[in-house]
Amino acid sequence: MEAELVQLEGSVSAVVFQNRENGYSVIRLNTGAGDPVTVVGILPDTNVGERLRVQGSWTEHSTYGRQLELQSAERLLPESRIEILAYLSSHAIRGIGPKIAARIVDRFGAETLNIIEREPLRLAEITGISQAKAEEIHESFQAQQGLRRLAEYLGTYQLPSDLAVRIYRTYGELSEMAIRDNPYFLTEEPFDADFGRVDSFALAEGLDGADERRVDAGILYELRFNTTGGHVFVPKEQLLLITSEFLRLDRSLIEAGIDRLAEQERVLLDSIAGLEAVYLPEYGRAERYLTERFLEMTDRCPTLPANLAKTVADIEAEERISYAELQRQAIYAAASEQLLLVTGGPGTGKTTTLRGILDLYDRLHLRTLLAAPTGRAAKRLTELTGRDASTIHRLLEVDVSPEDGQMIFVHNAHNPLTCDAVIVDETSMVDLLLMYDLVQALPPKTRLILVGDPDQLPSVGAGNVFSDLIRSQRIPTVRLTEIFRQARESLIVMNAHRVNRGELPELGARDRDFFFLQRSSGEAVCSTITDLCSRRLPERMGIPAEEIQVLSPTRKTETGTRLLNRMLQQALNPPAPEKHEKAFGDYIYREGDRVMQIRNNYDIIWHRLGANGMGSGIFNGDVGVIQSIDPAAQNLTIHFDDREAVYTYDMLPQLEPAFAMTVHKSQGSEYRAVVLCAWKGTPLLLSRSILYTAITRARELLIVVGDQGVVEYMVQNNKKQKRFSGLKWRLRKAES
Repeated sequence: MEAELVQLEGSVSAVVFQNRENGYSVIRLNTGAGDPVTVVGILPDTNVGERLRVQGSWTEHSTYGRQLELQSAERLLPESRIEILAYLSSHAIRGIGPKIAARIVDRFGAETLNIIEREPLRLAEITGISQAKAEEIHESFQAQQGLRRLAEYLGTYQLPSDLAVRIYRTYGELSEMAIRDNPYFLTEEPFDADFGRVDSFALAEGLDGADERRVDAGILYELRFNTTGGHVFVPKEQLLLITSEFLRLDRSLIEAGIDRLAEQERVLLDSIAGLEAVYLPEYGRAERYLTERFLEMTDRCPTLPANLAKTVADIEAEERISYAELQRQAIYAAASEQLLLVTGGPGTGKTTTLRGILDLYDRLHLRTLLAAPTGRAAKRLTELTGRDASTIHRLLEVDVSPEDGQMIFVHNAHNPLTCDAVIVDETSMVDLLLMYDLVQALPPKTRLILVGDPDQLPSVGAGNVFSDLIRSQRIPTVRLTEIFRQARESLIVMNAHRVNRGELPELGARDRDFFFLQRSSGEAVCSTITDLCSRRLPERMGIPAEEIQVLSPTRKTETGTRLLNRMLQQALNPPAPEKHEKAFGDYIYREGDRVMQIRNNYDIIWHRLGANGMGSGIFNGDVGVIQSIDPAAQNLTIHFDDREAVYTYDMLPQLEPAFAMTVHKSQGSEYRAVVLCAWKGTPLLLSRSILYTAITRARELLIVVGDQGVVEYMVQNNKKQKRFSGLKWRLRKAES
């Protein structure tokens, strides 16, 4: 049941908090009836003394009590002398403080704001205000009013108010003109407004449905949307069909639009395996570049070191190890190839092989850098090798372009990394654009070793790079297949391989590291998972709750992460008088909560815990714990492993609870114990690759809770969503 909307009108008596970047505010509104009302929401550049007409719904905050969650607001300029004086005294307008404000209001009274807007030079009649300062006051007032008018203009069509802040920062007084000229620019970076809302706005403003601007924007939107499903390109026929249906236009108009965009180089056209392919330019360029560079690397073989066999034997003697044949083959290949793929499932010795390659490179005096796609994967790589590893983003060093404020990497083709070799772990998670950025930054003779498991889930971003490279059969590849004796003792490892072969995992064991608990309802599944994490595993097996990770294939079902997170929070981190909280959406964030960053943010400043040092960037998949919530400052302090970052309340959309997470979000991580939910859900998410990936996340213990029939279905469901990617085809074509 939706909350009832209420409308209030009054003057702003206090601005408790305001984020200047996106306009998120907490204000006190004096309605003239009782105590001032707390209003929270997007209210850019709100000042004491302003009059507002607001609409929203009441919410109850556990700490701050009743407050109005803003849905829309209309600005009403202050009317009385007292309101105008309060407004001007609040430093709302550049150049006016309390003393000057008093003089202006004494002189012009209730007409003050009209004078500032329409006859600003009259302000120079007042002592202390020159003509230049009068103009400055006028310009500041006009800019403020322009932002407000823009916010109200967009709000009429349910476009978010924070969008107005970003547009006005770019276009200033020309904002409305830019929007009227082509509102569809709002759907592109850096604005990323919802296409449906922008389209409704444009049509309501009188734009013809067949207008070229609408057609072009619809095509580009469909291409961008398909990248979120992993597609690097869209076949032209499919793009014509979906865009004509989406825009409800004849396909001839869409075809003309594709040709127009191609002529403007806003899309790239190519022929891939008999398909007419349409690319966004950055994806087409990346795929072509990687094809060319990878083929160059396979053709350029390093000089084979003298006495290679003896060097490897010396490593074996020093490490007291005897490499298996395939491990030795991989180490030899790392010496003789510039580009090498090393792949294999759990227990096949990838880590031992990787260490052997590192030892060899040390003896060859090669400077080697280690990287992984996520922070947790990089941390695990450091633990496994005993050497520093970083995320690919940190390896390339994030910066901001002085030209357009967009994220760029410091290391690129013009400023390459200083190294002789780069080894990347968990490469199946690396999407096309990130691989492009990495390879661009490699000096011409640098060796690249890509390690991973192609049977795990593919990257979240567009592309299927690691699998494409392997399947192209053009890149030197060593697949480790032997499961070593110690690994064979682990039911986690053996069941992972059974699942990968399409066999049902052994579910009946009670004395190993893999358990199955049958349950008859979704409610029983959630209850059991909660009990395992809060009581049974900590008490009976000595595994603390913070070392247990709950995984589910889904977010929204009766056993999805949304419900599981609320139940686990109540059990593991219940409310307490000393714990601050912050409600956001359908979740109440609390001090002590485990949370995950769900999008890359290159601007967040972090400080190193227990040491000097700071940097920027928290990335998709990074998991931390809320250390404190400061209601007065309206922010949260979160610890991510050895780093501390401060989030303002408006940044909460970048977080989600992480007591439970989807299997997709767990990629690249390893946990001491995993509790996996296996219950009914969308068939697309109940797949073999989901089950295999979940099993391989557990290091010491895995418990599956759910229905055996669902596990059997997941094993048999080996359907993989096809991704349109041309990398494998391009590599093979080059051979012919």
